[in-house]
Amino acid sequence: MDHIVDTMNELGRGAEEILVEAEFVAKLKKGRPLRIKAGFDPTAPDLHLGHTVLINKMRQFQEAGHHILFLIGDFTGMIGDPTGKSATRPPLTAEQVQQNALTYQEQIFKILDREKTEIVFNSTWMSQLGSAGLIQLAAKHTVARMLERDDFNKRYKSGQAIAIHEFLYPLVQGYDSVALKADVELGGTDQKFNLLVGRELQRQYGQEQQVVMTMPLLEGLDGVNKMSKSLGNYIGITDAPNDMFGKIMSVSDELMWRYFELLSFRPLTEIKQFKQDVTQGANPRDLKFLLAEELIERFHNRAAAVGAREDFITRFQKGAMPDEMPEITLVTDGDGMPIASLLKESGLVGSTSDAMRMIQQGAVKIDGEKVEDRSLLIKKGSVAVFQVGKRKFAKVSLNG
Repeated sequence: MDHIVDTMNELGRGAEEILVEAEFVAKLKKGRPLRIKAGFDPTAPDLHLGHTVLINKMRQFQEAGHHILFLIGDFTGMIGDPTGKSATRPPLTAEQVQQNALTYQEQIFKILDREKTEIVFNSTWMSQLGSAGLIQLAAKHTVARMLERDDFNKRYKSGQAIAIHEFLYPLVQGYDSVALKADVELGGTDQKFNLLVGRELQRQYGQEQQVVMTMPLLEGLDGVNKMSKSLGNYIGITDAPNDMFGKIMSVSDELMWRYFELLSFRPLTEIKQFKQDVTQGANPRDLKFLLAEELIERFHNRAAAVGAREDFITRFQKGAMPDEMPEITLVTDGDGMPIASLLKESGLVGSTSDAMRMIQQGAVKIDGEKVEDRSLLIKKGSVAVFQVGKRKFAKVSLNG
């Protein structure tokens, strides 16, 4: 029993919810490989670390001996996931879906074992289901239940349009679990309604219901908003090693622990020891070094990780960057803030004209890189270390 508890704790690390925990324990006790499903609509093929939270969880199940079903929703992708949307999403063309699916496959095997991962497409069974089968599937759920979903409910009450096909999305996602006989389905917290539809449909089709495990949406570099390319607060898995290292080092000491829990493959016991070391005086910066090296090695290679660390040390530590500096959060209403305004608002210069002069003199750096463009716009969501002259430093987060 202790072994089952330890296994559950490790597999459940970082999870927001496990529904239902008792069923999860019962499935683990059976001792057979579980069928672990996670679905991805191929709409944003350039992955960032926020996307990898689910894939990391799949990797943990894979290493524990379970069967991984990486579902590419080529059928649902042509519907368009309405989750969290205030308006109907335009569907993708079949050509866009296929191209994005190929990009996904190229990227996920930086984390998952290619030989032990089964890639499935939900068009396989949905094309066989046919129109009559789809109508029969639609009969298994009510409009009232659909309107329990928060985003549908808000749109309905505000008089915004909800197209009929959008109601099909959670039904098809749920039917995927029936077709695959999933034991566990993984998804973000925003997918909870859809995942529970899968449980309900499995019950109606006479199957053992899947366990639902929801994972949190990872905060970006600003520590506030979820990681997003549109906000500029992301770390892309295809980022250059030096860029990735610098971004990870800019993460706050508090957010670092969440990144360790959700992105690192180190055992929980080791992370717990790291926390204890920090309370006893260890420098959090050294732990960020370990995290940055682990992630860069995963998405590039060991040599790139070591090189990025050495480059960072050369540019920052040997450049006399202080261990401690002011941490400032600024707010912008637009897409970003001009560099001169940011330097003034951060207190690094007395006026925007001072900022312009310092840039012209080559005395302004962002993350150790000299700024030459006086009209540079710093994107909303970015986090970086700004330096003016030899002694003025500030870590600035720019939020909306």
